[in-house]
Amino acid sequence: MEDAREEKPVMGFSERLTLGITRILESLPGVLDVRFAEREPAEKRCLLSWEQKNSCVLPEDLRDFYLTTDGFTLTWNAKLENEPVPVGCMVINSVARLRLLAQSNIYSLPSAPTLADLDFEDAFEGSEGHEEPHFDSRSRIFELDSCGGNGRVCLVYKNCTPGDVAQQSEIWFMDRSLYWHFLTSSFTAYYRLMITHLGLPEWQYTFTPYGPSPQAKQWASLYQPLTFHGDPHLDPVGEPFLNKLDPARAFRGKAKPAAPKKKQPAQAPASGGAAAKGQGATGRQSVNKR
Repeated sequence: MEDAREEKPVMGFSERLTLGITRILESLPGVLDVRFAEREPAEKRCLLSWEQKNSCVLPEDLRDFYLTTDGFTLTWNAKLENEPVPVGCMVINSVARLRLLAQSNIYSLPSAPTLADLDFEDAFEGSEGHEEPHFDSRSRIFELDSCGGNGRVCLVYKNCTPGDVAQQSEIWFMDRSLYWHFLTSSFTAYYRLMITHLGLPEWQYTFTPYGPSPQAKQWASLYQPLTFHGDPHLDPVGEPFLNKLDPARAFRGKAKPAAPKKKQPAQAPASGGAAAKGQGATGRQSVNKR
């Protein structure tokens, strides 16, 4: 009986932390192996050590999250031809894995360029007016989720000055082409987005101008039909592009081409005929005189 009493608070904690998404996933057709990895809360000294090491102040909501659980991992599979296929994955790195992104090399060679060497000034259309992060000392970027190799979700501090403590942060998504896309201004808003999208593959690409891959769109249309949009691009009026089909034109038989009309010979104008008659009369008079 004592063991049963101890399990109830734990189940309630996991349900609150996942916002009840585990039960929703288990109720979906074809979903298998919904697994949530429970973790111990992070210690305050670890958070203080991280802030002192990186000269950044953790957002209050992210700090509360780490004091509740040191990271987040929830995965689920789908049944495809009687075989489980990994589909959903929700990840928030632990404090120990919340590392600077610009310190890693792009390639494995010793003299490989870093992200700071590849920084550029060109702005991209997907930032929606937000100032984009930089890979150099102007920004401090920390990886929250590696997205299975399809990009990286990062905690970004912008307009940083060496020696000063950065306080304001945002959540950005960096795609595989090293372009930045703004997601949310707070960790809580991003956490809700992650739960709402069920951790589906490439769901972060719905916030890019080009969207996810066709395969990812199929998974989204299957398990997220209410919030999934096939094409997020809108026309200037604000309505989505649609292929408008006119059944009267599309399904009617082909009409035979009309036979070309024969051109009638042009009639000479009255003035021209009178002039011709006059010329003929004068010609006959001259002949008679001769």
